[in-house]
Amino acid sequence: MATTSQSFPRLPADADLGAPVHVHERVAPLGEIVPVGRANSTLDLVGNTPLLELKRLTAGLIPASVRIFAKLEGFNPGGSVKDRPAKKMIEVGIAEGKLKPGKVILDSTSGNTGIALAMIGATLGYPVELVMPSNVSRERKKIVEAYGAKIHYSDPMEGSDGAILLCRKLLAQDPAGYFKPDQYNNEANALAHFETTGPEIWRQTDGEVTHFVAAIGTGGTVMGTGRFLKSKGRTVQVIAVEPDDAMHGLEGLKHMASSIVPGIYHEQQLDDKIQVGTEEAYEMVYALGQTEGILVGQSSGAAMVAALKVARSIRAGTIVTVFCDFGDKYLSTNLWIGWQEWRRERLQQVIAKWQKK
Repeated sequence: MATTSQSFPRLPADADLGAPVHVHERVAPLGEIVPVGRANSTLDLVGNTPLLELKRLTAGLIPASVRIFAKLEGFNPGGSVKDRPAKKMIEVGIAEGKLKPGKVILDSTSGNTGIALAMIGATLGYPVELVMPSNVSRERKKIVEAYGAKIHYSDPMEGSDGAILLCRKLLAQDPAGYFKPDQYNNEANALAHFETTGPEIWRQTDGEVTHFVAAIGTGGTVMGTGRFLKSKGRTVQVIAVEPDDAMHGLEGLKHMASSIVPGIYHEQQLDDKIQVGTEEAYEMVYALGQTEGILVGQSSGAAMVAALKVARSIRAGTIVTVFCDFGDKYLSTNLWIGWQEWRRERLQQVIAKWQKK
């Protein structure tokens, strides 16, 4: 059965992250911190997501002394890990005077960052315009619109790179009217994870994490979280996950060799990079739903495939990966085409395939 470890409360930037935690929130019997029951703003709810240990799916597939945990980022108010960098980039923009009343927030996105920016814009009173490939999921489009943001659609065949290029054109037409967080090149993206995701994982695993595995879109999650974890324990292995082909079906992820490489992505800082196929990522999404009772998106399926590969290559360790969002944003996509043909027999075939590897 899967078990959950709740995050610790967010600490001040200058706090000693190795010191004991003293908080006023009610403490659960096992010493875990109960989430705050009331917030002053939606933005106060970003972060402090739970860590789920995956046991049923991994049973018999990995050594007994290896554990795999997933950070459930779908619990953020905007529904994904992108709430963290979006919040940080907007905070920095305001602090530096680059974002002020009268300006419009503009950025390119495959969906989740757009949702986060739309949510934050609505919360703070800033209009938001987003450039998205026209083939992003119907659910993502509707969520962005529900927050009141305006969408500009780019060529679906050009993927996230096409959205980046169109966004640059829009910005050039009215540079004074827009504030562009520029998630692909803004170091505040990675900083958000250095300040929040990394410390949360370190505390949730009691400093026992040995491997961190994260899929790459902008690269912010793996860069920022990885830097923090290595600052606490330099033996922690930081591993990126990318699609195995340029024409992949893993929405939100980048195949770096065929893409515009984000300015915040520094591959030399990684210990390894694992490529995952679209079909095996989709199968893992189905398997997670039927064994762990958790429905996630395709990038999370890819992350889990990579985490399993790492787990099967070591004798002992604590692996933490990131499930970027939940699967309800993808019910209209190719991820679920053919779902009716999926049966328990297919699940057993997937498990058997891993057992043979």
